Amino acid sequence: MGTLDGKVTVITGSGRGIGQGMAKLFAREGAKVVVNDPGVNVDGTSHDNGPADQTVAVIKAAGGQAVANYDSVATAEGGERMIKQAVDTWGRIDVLCNVAGILRDRMIFNMTPEEWRAVLDVHLTGQFHTIRPASVQMRQQRNGRIINFSSSTGLFGNVGQANYGAAKSAVAGLTRMIARDLGGYGVTANVIAPSASTRLTASVGDQTSLLASIAGQPEAATRPQAERTSGWGAAMGGPEYIAPMCAYLASDEAWDINGQVFHVVGGRVSLGVHPTPRRTIVKHGLWTLAELDDAVQYVLMRGIHNPQPPRDDVEVPGRNTPARALA
Repeated sequence: MGTLDGKVTVITGSGRGIGQGMAKLFAREGAKVVVNDPGVNVDGTSHDNGPADQTVAVIKAAGGQAVANYDSVATAEGGERMIKQAVDTWGRIDVLCNVAGILRDRMIFNMTPEEWRAVLDVHLTGQFHTIRPASVQMRQQRNGRIINFSSSTGLFGNVGQANYGAAKSAVAGLTRMIARDLGGYGVTANVIAPSASTRLTASVGDQTSLLASIAGQPEAATRPQAERTSGWGAAMGGPEYIAPMCAYLASDEAWDINGQVFHVVGGRVSLGVHPTPRRTIVKHGLWTLAELDDAVQYVLMRGIHNPQPPRDDVEVPGRNTPARALA
């Protein structure tokens, strides 16, 4: 008898990558899985039933229970259909995992409105499209688990991914809100912010700086390339490393974990901290700009570095202002 025995689970984007690893583990733990995947390319184009069908075949061959679904989360109708399929097939919906994703990476000054919308339609609005119908059923059941996928990129930042980062950052806020909406009904909602070697991350390039920031060791990003590749890059691990924490959050044992963000990188699981004031400056009365120049530079921002400073050949007003000694 598995930890998730009998739990009806919908996992979006589970024909490949992280979602597939989750679908297989959930099934091994006894869950009944709706394997959703429209089989699109990394940029969201094309359509192929193969990934979902193949994942279902693997699960069934191992003795598990699964059905395929090919809908896109980018439409409200698609989200409703996959939840309805779970209820029609097995009578309920216990777990919803929003994993589906695409990329349309481009620097913000080159990004088109269509590229912006396409990514938000999947990563942010797409999660709403599945959460809304699932929450109706879970509220009636007085039980359920919602696991939404954010990204380390969305929470820490990355070059050329404004659309993706904005969506993934918003997922954390969305999840904190629905955790409060649904917690009283026995439904929890949490976030997984993964880093793993997948189709999507392969298209992004070196993520050493991002991984080092997550680990609280930004100095690791300055190490020689060979050392970085064998260190943080290797530590990221494959998609199978993400599944165990997701399965745990879906279990009965995690009944009181709600509204949290977990970073998962290889064998590392970290609890994220909600945005809180780090430092505060106070004046009784209005600040002058001169006062703020001193207080912001030398109190609020002490030890905080620009994550992407201007190149040396860019003339920046104020850059060469002589440093003032700290009092």
